[in-house]
Amino acid sequence: MRFLKKLLLLTLLLLAIAAGGLWWWINQPLALRDSPADFHVAAGSSLRAAIGEMRAAGIELQPTLLLLVARLQGADTGIKAGSYSVNRGVTARQLLDKLTRGKVTQGDVTLIEGWTWRQWRARLDAHPDLLPDSRGLSEAEISRRLGLEYPYLEGWLYPDTYLFDKKSGSLDLLARAVREMQRRLSAEWAGRAAGLPYRTPYEALIMASIIEKETGRAADRELVAAVFVNRLRLGMPLQTDPTVIYGLGEAFDGNLRKRDLQTDTPYNTYTRRGLPPTPIAMPGLASLRAALHPANSNALYFVARGDGSSQFSNTLDDHNRAVNQYQRGGK
Repeated sequence: MRFLKKLLLLTLLLLAIAAGGLWWWINQPLALRDSPADFHVAAGSSLRAAIGEMRAAGIELQPTLLLLVARLQGADTGIKAGSYSVNRGVTARQLLDKLTRGKVTQGDVTLIEGWTWRQWRARLDAHPDLLPDSRGLSEAEISRRLGLEYPYLEGWLYPDTYLFDKKSGSLDLLARAVREMQRRLSAEWAGRAAGLPYRTPYEALIMASIIEKETGRAADRELVAAVFVNRLRLGMPLQTDPTVIYGLGEAFDGNLRKRDLQTDTPYNTYTRRGLPPTPIAMPGLASLRAALHPANSNALYFVARGDGSSQFSNTLDDHNRAVNQYQRGGK
């Protein structure tokens, strides 16, 4: 009996020493090869797999000890996927807390109103924190994967600043941008003004993209929309330079020539009436709202004043006078 008591006491002492050693270890700063050390935990990864990623990132861990601590805390099956970043001084305890609470690091990218799909793609492909999983895919293939009924993405991506888990894919971000544009367009279409000359929300999206490219001053946006809406109602050509420029594509060198305005393409709104076949850029919310809530105006023309604003006219004679004043210096 005395032997058993001594054995029990010895066992308890060893357990206490082991527990103390384990407690000491989990609260000691871990050695890092680099600071910060970045690693990614894929969805569905086990803690053991995550430990492999951490060690590959230069975090010196004792896998057996960390697994033991996690099991004692019931955290071995509760780690969260995502990208993580830790600095020198981090302890195993803090690291395990990050993994179980999902304290991931995020990247961000700002995509601007008026940018085209070509500009968006270049920005996403070059972003250091995004996996370029859309690179090499055609626009039509990306559109199909995102569930769009159209084989192109122009107009369908909502401009905003997007936060994302580092090392996630660009396709996920594009899907978010598409969903947001669909949500915004649907809401604006539902509350649209009466009597607009659009048959579908898509036509409103096309108009919004033109307004986005034509507006130099926010206060003029609804009046610009009114000009184009009035022209559509009357069957007049829209005669807007940005659509012609879009149709020229990479051939546009920054100088729009008279021959460009006279050369017929699907996007030349001087030679063709009605809307172009697709949007010409990614419109923001203000342009969507302007397209669906234009100003109450009879204006059919506008010309830039040279200060970012525009002069609007109801008649061609008034417009010609405005052009003479603001574009030709009154000559």
